[in-house]
Amino acid sequence: MTSLLRRLSFLKPSPPPVMMTWTRGIRVVVRDDNLDQALAVMQRKMQSSGMERLIKRHADNTRHLKNSEKRVLARKSLQMRIRSQELARRLQTILVKKIRSNIVLKAFLLLLLLFSYGNHRI
Repeated sequence: MTSLLRRLSFLKPSPPPVMMTWTRGIRVVVRDDNLDQALAVMQRKMQSSGMERLIKRHADNTRHLKNSEKRVLARKSLQMRIRSQELARRLQTILVKKIRSNIVLKAFLLLLLLFSYGNHRI
């Protein structure tokens, strides 16, 4: 009997597919007609999600920049690039020194081990 029901299950109407709706952005619930509280909650959510920074960045890119402002921005970006390159160079020299000192230290310890076992021939 169950096998017969399985065979005829295609005749039974299937439930409608569940539509998954993806909402983008921030959803805020207004309770008791309190818009001030809802706006405060929305502002906190926007700050924590980083959306506020994206909006400000987009707003800064859409307006017209004067040539003097372009020069200031270019100088600041150049200074930041130079500063980051100097930092990378310093870190690289520190790492190279650390690696070299580790190699020298390992070689010294190896020689010390060889001498401590009585094998004085190198």
